[in-house]
Amino acid sequence: MAELYYDLHIHSCLSPCGDDDMTPANIVGMSVIKGLDVIAVTDHNSCKNCPAVLAAAREYGILAIPGMEINTSEEVHAVCLFEELKAAMEFDAYVYEKLIPFPNKEEIFGRQLIYNDNDEICGTVPNLLINAADISFEGLWELVRGYGGVMFPAHVDKTANSLIANLGFIPPDSRFVTAEVKDLSKLHGLKKSNPYLEGCRIISNSDAHYLEHIHEPKLTLEVKEKSVRGVLEALGGMEGGV
Repeated sequence: MAELYYDLHIHSCLSPCGDDDMTPANIVGMSVIKGLDVIAVTDHNSCKNCPAVLAAAREYGILAIPGMEINTSEEVHAVCLFEELKAAMEFDAYVYEKLIPFPNKEEIFGRQLIYNDNDEICGTVPNLLINAADISFEGLWELVRGYGGVMFPAHVDKTANSLIANLGFIPPDSRFVTAEVKDLSKLHGLKKSNPYLEGCRIISNSDAHYLEHIHEPKLTLEVKEKSVRGVLEALGGMEGGV
């Protein structure tokens, strides 16, 4: 078994709300400086900076997982992580087709920048990524599993764009076994009002949009091995998981 310092919810400059300094190489470099073992860059409804993130991670010697923060049709945010980059990019294409084709207005929402392996801008995403996708939270677990990944609801304690805030409850037939809590001081009350969480692995990520907000090495995730598969198993998304 191994204990990994983690931050599995980080936004790059591909997210319109992400700072332009959040380039793939900068994110990976800052994570190494801070002493993290594993990270995931999870932009809004997109995995298009994951190839550059994984390339930088190989250079810096840190474990990186391709991912996305999806915004469902109910405006519920959920983090989706994948074992294989190819599957993540296929999921990216599927989600993009489900987005409302509303052009991004950079002067209002911010730029949506795609980077290459040399940490250079190589493109932009034309349609606004922060809109809801025509994908329901119901069935999202199975959908992501079909791409070899794992899903967990994001920041369930927040008053906006969270499973509890937007649906009002956790569906009792939910399949997820990990939940993200932003403020761990709220955990006792959350479990009391939402007993489903008693059976979940609770993690807390930065949801960073700025380099300085990436987590310090304080929280750990216990895994059987230091690998993408090991992390996904720990989160309950693969054979051998929770």
